[in-house]
Amino acid sequence: MARQERAIRTRRAILEAAGAVFDEHGYTTTTIAMVLERADVTKGALYFHFPSKESLAQAVLDEQVPFGAVPPQPCKLQEVIDMTFVVGQRLLSNALLRGSVRLAVDQATPSGVDHGEPFRQWADRLTSLLERARAQGELLPTVDPRETVELLVGSFTGIQLMSRALSDREDLGHRLSVLWAHVLPSIAVPGLLLALDSKADRGARVLASLEAAAS
Repeated sequence: MARQERAIRTRRAILEAAGAVFDEHGYTTTTIAMVLERADVTKGALYFHFPSKESLAQAVLDEQVPFGAVPPQPCKLQEVIDMTFVVGQRLLSNALLRGSVRLAVDQATPSGVDHGEPFRQWADRLTSLLERARAQGELLPTVDPRETVELLVGSFTGIQLMSRALSDREDLGHRLSVLWAHVLPSIAVPGLLLALDSKADRGARVLASLEAAAS
């Protein structure tokens, strides 16, 4: 059991180090030696878990969507809102998530790395929530959940890239609040609008509640 726990910790340390290096340098410039130095593990330990740079990048990409986990909400549209703000908040400090997001938009990743997979996973998860929101009467009848989700995912991607370039994502919460202020009136039933929370600090508040519940 102790050996298995050490292996899990080592794998996680490698992933977190790789996320930081991929975020800072992109796929092409990142080397295994850079990840080894950051993770402070042996080459054998790294290759035991990840046989190639491509497999390491794919593993970092596969870690992205779980960072969107939020407490369930009776209002499913609020849950979708919360996921965007929580990911935005976590991007401020989580190196693994930052590296995963950079890899997802890095056009230099080779064909052996599927950087489109996180987009598909986000679309599936959010579409399921919006379909439940529609069933609960939260959405306008003209709303197509899948098309709306793909617009949201694409908008989030572009907004976080712009925020990173201009403020190292310090203004990302505000930018997401502006996005929702424009989107919500076009998808939510009017009676729900005042009850939805899309303030810029929503991500920080949701994460604080998660941490309090875990302590």
